[in-house]
Amino acid sequence: MPLHLSDLLARPDLRLSVAYDVPPPLLARTIEAATVSDLPAPGKWLQGGELLMTIGLLLPEDPAACRAYVRDVTEGGAACLALGLGQGLPYQEAPEPLTAAAEEAGLPLLTVPDGVPFIAVTKAVFEARAEEQRERLQRAFATQRRLTAAATGDGLRPMLAEWTAATGVGAAVFDPLGRLLAAAERAQRTPPAAARDLIERVAARGLRGSASSTAAGQQLEVQPLGARRLRGMLLLTGRPDDAARSVVPGLVSLLSLELERRHLRDEPERRRRSALLSELLAEEDPAPGRARDMLRSAGLTAERVRGVVVAAEGGTGAGGAGGRTAGAGAGAAEGTADGTADGPAQETAADLALAMPGGLVRVVDGAPGAVIEAVVGEDLDIRDVLARFAPRCPAGIGPATAPEAVRVSLRQATGLLAVSRSSGEPAEARQSQASRLLLDLGDRRTLQGYADTVLGPLDLADNGEELTATLAAWLETGGAWDATSRRLGVHRHTVRNRLDKAMDLTGRRLDDPDDRFDLWLATRIRRGDASATGAGGRPTPPPGR
Repeated sequence: MPLHLSDLLARPDLRLSVAYDVPPPLLARTIEAATVSDLPAPGKWLQGGELLMTIGLLLPEDPAACRAYVRDVTEGGAACLALGLGQGLPYQEAPEPLTAAAEEAGLPLLTVPDGVPFIAVTKAVFEARAEEQRERLQRAFATQRRLTAAATGDGLRPMLAEWTAATGVGAAVFDPLGRLLAAAERAQRTPPAAARDLIERVAARGLRGSASSTAAGQQLEVQPLGARRLRGMLLLTGRPDDAARSVVPGLVSLLSLELERRHLRDEPERRRRSALLSELLAEEDPAPGRARDMLRSAGLTAERVRGVVVAAEGGTGAGGAGGRTAGAGAGAAEGTADGTADGPAQETAADLALAMPGGLVRVVDGAPGAVIEAVVGEDLDIRDVLARFAPRCPAGIGPATAPEAVRVSLRQATGLLAVSRSSGEPAEARQSQASRLLLDLGDRRTLQGYADTVLGPLDLADNGEELTATLAAWLETGGAWDATSRRLGVHRHTVRNRLDKAMDLTGRRLDDPDDRFDLWLATRIRRGDASATGAGGRPTPPPGR
């Protein structure tokens, strides 16, 4: 327990007294240390929470000077001021100016009687602090033992329940997608919105750091879980005391071990789904009903699906359907002679299998490197999944097809890997793919010359950049005036005036489909140059085309 001022007053061996009627809240102040100083301005030598003792050798007698002295002590952070009394000392009782100044400032003033040396008070304070530290360590060890014992059980919840019972701090574990895996109490199964924001921040950063905040007076903290990759996140709801805080690393380690154990335990299921995908793709022309039934057996019930191909971390090539395959899980690497090169691919595949409904993912080993193949539902935001679990990996996204035609979608996705490497982002097959290929693979000098020809008159205008930006925003919003004005933060009439001027300068017409396409393509080329060839996001087809 912390040492309070009232605890020192209760010790009969110290015989401390209050110089005035100190209110109970002031007697409840925590004493962090004890020190002695007879300096006329000791405040700058204090750290906060001290019991400051003095014999008043240089204590001023003037009321205003006493108030200045007390103010200096208070601003220095002292919890209490104690005046030593006795024969041969300056004071035999607390002087009235000092007492009045202390009471006015809300600073407890004690007297240390003759025969009680300051060292006795100092020893009492530090003995109490040492006992507090021992109690804290004992509680921390006891909590750690309870957690370790709970870790031998089955699942995450026993550990979370023991933690909350020992510390009073709520706890819940979420998977990398923010889905609840276990909670200490039912009340914690629906985290507040602020906690959701923290969970998403930590999920985006992986194992690189934690996050904390305070919402409605309640402290929230999220810690990442996992050994080499993010396996989950721990949400703590409440403010751990010092003893509980020292146990948090142990709790994180035990929960991480449990999640790694779960990951290994799920390996057979990942292998089964990988084999199911291989079986589906092995058939040249599967019957529609059979293909659909195979996907449904894995939990993928979407009416239309698409193929996704991801180049493995560190890989540079795309594997073919004829290469050897391995289950999408740790420990299944078998694509190379030493069995180690596919490790990153297997881990990435396991993460993708977790995030994709149905988990139909496999690793294909081909020349010159391994790739990950997956089948996902049309409604899945695959770009978000790839950004979280396969960042900076070249990826191709095939078009949505019927389940029996997913081989074709995967073949198209494989062909887009070269485009993805060039653009630095996932490449998606769609109707406007021809223009995307032109932007990403065309000769930059030729493309830039084309853009200069179309937009050159705007470059020469005084507000040319403004006109070009307005034109690009209007084209990218599909010719929506209100959306363009909101994006630019100007009135729609301003947008119209700028575009009228741009059309006068370029000699183009917005209602002419060919002119609109030329303008759209030119602005896309300019945008591609400014963002290192397509780093600014997927292109938007020109309005009206």
